[in-house]
Amino acid sequence: MLTMSAYNKTDVHPSTFILIGIPGLEAAHIWISIPFCMFYLLALLGNCSLLFIIKTDSSLHEPMYLFLCMLAVADLIVCTTAVPKLLSLFWLHDGVIPFEACLVQVFLIHSCSTMESGFFLAMAFDRYVAICNPLRHSAILTHSEIRGMGLAIVLRGTALLSPHPFLLRWLPYCRTNIISHTYCEFMALIKIACAETRIHRAYSLIVAFLTGGVDFILIICSYVLIFHTVFHLPSKNARLKTLATCGSHVCIIFVSYTPAFFSFLTHRFGHQVAPQVHIFVANIYLLVPPMVNPIIYGVRTKKI
Repeated sequence: MLTMSAYNKTDVHPSTFILIGIPGLEAAHIWISIPFCMFYLLALLGNCSLLFIIKTDSSLHEPMYLFLCMLAVADLIVCTTAVPKLLSLFWLHDGVIPFEACLVQVFLIHSCSTMESGFFLAMAFDRYVAICNPLRHSAILTHSEIRGMGLAIVLRGTALLSPHPFLLRWLPYCRTNIISHTYCEFMALIKIACAETRIHRAYSLIVAFLTGGVDFILIICSYVLIFHTVFHLPSKNARLKTLATCGSHVCIIFVSYTPAFFSFLTHRFGHQVAPQVHIFVANIYLLVPPMVNPIIYGVRTKKI
């Protein structure tokens, strides 16, 4: 009844989808929701505090912290788009989500995740300039340049991910409207469509490479140049002090990219990976980086 009652006259476009959470772990949803809720509250508290501190302290109006503000906003949007509905599902067994709301969720989660990757790259560029060309750092990364980079990252994420909702809207869903996930994800909807989806999958793969893949490669290149400069410094103390300025950035890259790559690869190639593992990691990707990023910068940055 749940599957068929939500369909309109065409029987191919449901008016609602039904999220079922983590299949096989329904009995543990309440227990799983407790750490998820705590992670979300910590993410809200940490990122809002970070934004308030950087906004009110003029000494923190530097490129790294301004990019960190942009990252905090993207983190807040990503987790707030997914977690309230997730908690409603786990606590109230309310898995029904309107078709349009599901498409909006897909767009916001994927586009803001892409923007997060861009902000990581911008922060890596800041570290590269600060270490490899310190005398020109303030001249290269002016406030207008920072705003321009931030705007370019936002426009890239919006432009490349805007087709996703339209691609999903044009697909027929004649088999089921039940989504085996805790939120609407592009590949989760692709899997329940009853049409050829090779073009959709290819486009998603290309976008992922042009955003997260290229960003990660450029971040690696920037750190190769940074290490090359650092290891040519005359003293060990100077090398350690310089590397310490990159520590927080390296930590958040590791925390963010590890579950992101795992989730992306298992969705497309990890057919032997249990669905519970994939969905759990996908939720960790949405919750842990937004929670950990402000903690890492709060602990490791003396000014903050």
